[in-house]
Amino acid sequence: MANQAAAPANNVVTYGSRAIAALQSGAALPSQYLTFMLAEEQFAVGILHIKEIIEYGSLATVPMMPACVRGVINLRGAVVPVMDLSARFGRGPSAITKRSCIVIVEVEGAGGEGKQVLGMLVDAVNAVVEIAAGDIEPAPSFGTRIRPDFIGGIGKVNGKFVILMAIDRVLSTAEVVEMMRGGADAAPAPLLS
Repeated sequence: MANQAAAPANNVVTYGSRAIAALQSGAALPSQYLTFMLAEEQFAVGILHIKEIIEYGSLATVPMMPACVRGVINLRGAVVPVMDLSARFGRGPSAITKRSCIVIVEVEGAGGEGKQVLGMLVDAVNAVVEIAAGDIEPAPSFGTRIRPDFIGGIGKVNGKFVILMAIDRVLSTAEVVEMMRGGADAAPAPLLS
């Protein structure tokens, strides 16, 4: 992913519509990412997707939802679904702690519906970091504990690796709808290891 200008358009979507406009105008892709923790692993999402970060509060549960959909919140009058990333990655549900947060993001909706606002339940938010394009490696095709298509790349920050999420794939509303059709207890797609 070091050379984003040569990447197909479907890979660029993971950076948000403003980044696509920047790419088309010849500008460099954004290099700022919000880092957060899930268990002991550090992940990152491009800041162009982030709308806000809120403290974890009570969620209203919705019957017949897949296990990865924790519930919904009222965000200034709008109903926003909250996805538990740990459960989405095929692990158990996240334990709620004092540092648990809901990161509100904007992703492409299913079937070209435009933008959709969703919440991601994470264990802790770390910081916004700069990651140079030269410090981003392609996603490995095997050996990860999450689906390879969920990984947009691996970034190096202060000598440590951080998994850059392909947020439009992780929070794919079309895939969640398919899980709902398959039943509330539908198993997540198999992980490669």
